[in-house]
Amino acid sequence: MDALDAKYPFFASAREAVAAAAVSLPELVAADAPAVERARERVERALLEGTVASESGAFPGESAYDTQAELLSYPIARILVSLLDSDPAIEKYAAAEAATAMDRVRRDLDTDDELRSVSSATVALDDLLAEFDLADAVRPDESSPAGAGRGAASGAAAGGNGPGRDPSHYRIDVGPYLRLTSPDWGDSWRLVNRALADGAVRVSRDELLAALEAAVEERVAEGLPFELAADEGIGEALESRVADLRQLLSERTYAEPPDVVAPDLFPPCMTNLIEKAERDAALSSAESFALMAFLVGIGMTPDEVVAFCADTSLDAEGIRYQTEYLTDDRGTQYPPPTCETLANYGICHNEDDHMQVAADPLSYYEKRVAAADEVTDWRAGREPDEASEA
Repeated sequence: MDALDAKYPFFASAREAVAAAAVSLPELVAADAPAVERARERVERALLEGTVASESGAFPGESAYDTQAELLSYPIARILVSLLDSDPAIEKYAAAEAATAMDRVRRDLDTDDELRSVSSATVALDDLLAEFDLADAVRPDESSPAGAGRGAASGAAAGGNGPGRDPSHYRIDVGPYLRLTSPDWGDSWRLVNRALADGAVRVSRDELLAALEAAVEERVAEGLPFELAADEGIGEALESRVADLRQLLSERTYAEPPDVVAPDLFPPCMTNLIEKAERDAALSSAESFALMAFLVGIGMTPDEVVAFCADTSLDAEGIRYQTEYLTDDRGTQYPPPTCETLANYGICHNEDDHMQVAADPLSYYEKRVAAADEVTDWRAGREPDEASEA
């Protein structure tokens, strides 16, 4: 097992490395090996934040042992997701694995050629195209200012945008283009709006990477959920972790959000989190998710949330990433956690016995808004573009 396998565990070579290692996943789970906790973190962060990267930021570790734990966390994470047996959870997990992988790919592609040549833990675009049987379907656009006339295998796939290194546009055969992209991504992705010639569609480098992200997501989701052999005992050994993941995100639905931002009426737990961030204290991932999910749940846009949290410890880029994730089709499948779940994370303290009023922050807020004689919306008087400029 090497770092590249751990970095891209959905590659065929990574699966082969796991098989060659002859490691028993049931024994790892029974022994509560480090890969098991990393797998739990992998799934939790996928559901909460749209990433499977370690919260510590360390990758792939300083030793072969760490690399093995990172790689083995992937099949164990797939077991956890299968045990959750939830279509929204599978979609969010697959999307998070794909998004994390493509973040890593972009960093690899932007690595200088000299550094890449001495590092076994980076990939070129050629590698990714070959992995998904697209090597013959994708080629540099001859009209691209950089790399014109070079084949996909001759540095055109190496990434980066440096002058003379790589083309800014590619041609992808129409069949793979239609399979990997969706008109739901926007009008610009509709075939009728694309430059089509000789059976190939012209795409930018970033658009090609977006299509490849869809290919990764498709592969990760393939086969999920799967049945586990009852005699292996994996399900029982992972029962507590699966229960925690199930409780983490409630599958309640709301007809309509309150669509009013009245901070004075926020639930105590949300007020506490905002005040903590205003003191320039860092929020944990669970705290950040709970707050962002609540703000999105009451109808705030990503721009509005960025402006609302402008004077806090929360990073604007991180806010935008998480709120956009929560407002897309996958994110909205899970509303904010219940008060019980928040209590398990030490976020909700049931002030004034408010759990008797409502079982979750959104319901509590809705009741307070409905009961208020007068409600002042924080957004009142703000210019439409003010949030994005904040």
